[in-house]
Amino acid sequence: MIFGHISQPNPCRLPAAIETALEFLRTTDFRTLQPGVVEIDGRTVFAQILDLTTQPREQQRPEVHRRYLDIQFLAWGEEEIGIAIDRGNNVVQEELLAQRDIIYYQGSENESFFEMVPGSYAIFFPQDVHRPACNKHCATSIRKIVVKVAISALN
Repeated sequence: MIFGHISQPNPCRLPAAIETALEFLRTTDFRTLQPGVVEIDGRTVFAQILDLTTQPREQQRPEVHRRYLDIQFLAWGEEEIGIAIDRGNNVVQEELLAQRDIIYYQGSENESFFEMVPGSYAIFFPQDVHRPACNKHCATSIRKIVVKVAISALN
C-alpha cells in the first residue's frame, strides 16, 4: 500500500500508469461529474466515481483484487479504511474474480485502520486486503473515486 495526499509531490517516480491515474486525480473537478465510470486510458486505467455513506466496520467486507490495483481517493467527507497483508489465511465469503475482479473475505487477520480526509489517496496492490468506507465517528456521506489500474500495465 502507498498512502499520500494529492497536494504533495511524490518523492519518486511511480509506474507511468499510476502517474497517469494520479494526474487525473490532481486535475479533475469532481464536483462537476456525476457518479459513474470515466475512462482515462481505456480499460487499462479508468475511474469509478462513487457517492457512498460510510458504515460501521463490521458491516463492510474486506476485499482484494487480482487484475487491477485500486487507487482510492477521497474527494469529500471522511472515512476509515482497514488494511492488512493477504497471507492466504482469510476465509473467502464471496469470489467474483471473473465478473468484477474482487474477492470478499469474512474477516481480515492483523487488520489496522487509517483515516482518509479530502485529498488523501491510498494505492492498494493485490496483496493488500482493504476494507473501505468505514465510519470514522458516524455514518458520513462521501465522494470517493476509485481508479483501477491494470496490473499488466505496470510491467
